[in-house]
Amino acid sequence: MKIDAPEVIAEIAACFARYEAALMTYDPDALDAFFWKDARVLRFGEGECLYGHDAIARFRRTMTQVPQRTLRRTTFTSFGTDFGTANTEFVHDRETRLGRQSQTWVRLPEGWRIVAAHVSFLGFGTA
Repeated sequence: MKIDAPEVIAEIAACFARYEAALMTYDPDALDAFFWKDARVLRFGEGECLYGHDAIARFRRTMTQVPQRTLRRTTFTSFGTDFGTANTEFVHDRETRLGRQSQTWVRLPEGWRIVAAHVSFLGFGTA
């Protein structure tokens, strides 16, 4: 198995960039499309544990926008041609806590999809 194949990393990075753009413009339909449409997909957030695509989509409709943020230390890792991860730290505008985001991406017949995601904040210190 080839780890960190440049072409696979580029594909995951491009998906991640499109996801981030959809998040910052708050396009819930586009955000939904990035997630595997399956009951086994999950997203753990700051205050929620969401199991299944339907739960994630419902959660997205509880908001109208998300705070703008600055990313840092974004990393991508691929394992073979169909599996990879994206991890980043972020700071929301007017926020001092450091946020962390991880995504597990899998190439499915319909394209690259997030199958697991996690967002959390450090509860101490400043970013």
